[in-house]
Amino acid sequence: MIQFPRLSAYRTRVLNQLHARLATRASGQARGFVSSPEPRTIGSFARGRQLAAGNFLFAGSLITAPDQTPWEVEAPDTAFAQALHGFAWLDDLAAVGDSPSRSAAQRWLWQWIELYGNGRGPGWTPDLTGRRLIRWINHALFVLHGSGEAAPDSEAFYRSLMQQTRFLSKRWHAAAPGLARFEALTGLIYAGLSLEGLEALADPAIKALARECDAQIDAQGGLPTRNPEELLDVFTLLTWAAAALSDAGRGTPQPHLAAIDRIAPTLRTLRHADGGLARFHGGGRGAEGWLDHALAASGVRTMQSEGLSMGYARLSAGRTSIIIDASPPPGGTASANAHASTLAFELTSGRRPLIVNCGSGASFGLDWRRAGRATPSHSTLVLGGYSSARLETADRRTGVEALIDGPTRVPVEITPVSDGMKFEGGHDGYALTHGLTHARTLELTSDGRAVAGEDMLVALEEAEKRRFDRAVDRTKLKGIGFEIRFHLHPEVDATLDLGGAAVSMALKSGEIWVFRHDGTAEIRLEPGAYLEATRLKPRAAQQIVLTGRAINPVTRVRWSLSKAQETAIGVRDLERDDPYLDAD
Repeated sequence: MIQFPRLSAYRTRVLNQLHARLATRASGQARGFVSSPEPRTIGSFARGRQLAAGNFLFAGSLITAPDQTPWEVEAPDTAFAQALHGFAWLDDLAAVGDSPSRSAAQRWLWQWIELYGNGRGPGWTPDLTGRRLIRWINHALFVLHGSGEAAPDSEAFYRSLMQQTRFLSKRWHAAAPGLARFEALTGLIYAGLSLEGLEALADPAIKALARECDAQIDAQGGLPTRNPEELLDVFTLLTWAAAALSDAGRGTPQPHLAAIDRIAPTLRTLRHADGGLARFHGGGRGAEGWLDHALAASGVRTMQSEGLSMGYARLSAGRTSIIIDASPPPGGTASANAHASTLAFELTSGRRPLIVNCGSGASFGLDWRRAGRATPSHSTLVLGGYSSARLETADRRTGVEALIDGPTRVPVEITPVSDGMKFEGGHDGYALTHGLTHARTLELTSDGRAVAGEDMLVALEEAEKRRFDRAVDRTKLKGIGFEIRFHLHPEVDATLDLGGAAVSMALKSGEIWVFRHDGTAEIRLEPGAYLEATRLKPRAAQQIVLTGRAINPVTRVRWSLSKAQETAIGVRDLERDDPYLDAD
């Protein structure tokens, strides 16, 4: 059957609006909670203080309006509006917990009911409704307590909860498979188990969530999008739903529990030494402490498995962790936020990131979004100015761009060596354009103090050798230019050393790392960018760039990263930056 994405999206919006209106007109009233819900979400104290002061920072946009509620300001974009209507910010106000934050939470919540509780506004989508229900139920005691100007109206609160739950029971299936549907179903389970008179709505949602676990969580404990932060969000929702079922004296379906068991070791693979997630395929590092809290709450103690997890490889020793994108990029609809990052890696030393990827630029506009997805924004090799995969517009109305023509063969091997672990991998993302395969080797010593790396470009098959010869001919035999980029975290202070033969990198912890290479390529320090959704603009950074030309069918560049001898084995490093205290 022929699909028309724009027509399908329009139909979904119309049906959401219709069912939202019907839900708000239905008779009946939720009388209260079956039991007092226990908050499980984690908020940011600093962000809560900013919100209560009228600094609304959502989706990379800041609006300062101390005398207005968030519903009285004009949302600069759709992402800002969605963040508002999802009510995740209620976690931050509850984290502060004082009278001004409680008053703000109550005033903003009652105003939402007044303005949008009749089924209008952008918040009536299954995923946002699920997200909103979870927060309202989690923080019911917080918002239903007090008196004065923002005195809680419990009758309106429960009535709105009932209406949103009925809407969700009709429309959860319209949420896109993946995180959005997990949010919708978890919200429906929360509400069905918590609210008196709505228990019958929980059973279909419990069964549906189990089916989604089987369909969306693969044998490696990963998602089709391969987005680590999205996997953490799904894992958190699944643990919340399981806890809610346990609190209600209900059993959790086996597929649901099995999905939690599969995801936990995968998240441990994707966890850097500082507790943050690897930043690949549209994902960020995750909120401070959220990953460790989710893993502890799950009760799953299984460590990462051997081999790949959600397509990523991990090397770790001492205080050092290396995480490598070691699989083809996502395809189809799962590639809407995917990056051309095959064989890129990140390295963290103790509590300090050293080598990073630029990250997702989605919150900074279309140009930054595209730039963040390209291969040059990752710590890997770039050939001839090309990315290892291309972007193609999949939906002209929304501007969604899918990733196509990426690597299809990515052989990988992880083996122990005499003094550590070795990763070997390759990808054919440049085989069709230049006849070359990129092969990368990374070897981490057992004390975590040194990394030996090698990047190689090789024409393997006869057809690829002929393609390579034609590509070289087009350069008038000058060779195909390549760059090997190592993006540095903004807090790394890097300087050229040894007459330009090496780069010294100082971390805020006091550690010193040194980058060296074999002299077959030219080395330079260039400006870079670090993209975080919690910031108002990209952060300035630096990157080490090795440049050279591939003239022969085999080109090899060796390099190394090592801690300076004066760097201690253990470093006392307690200082942490809070992005919400320094959002610019």
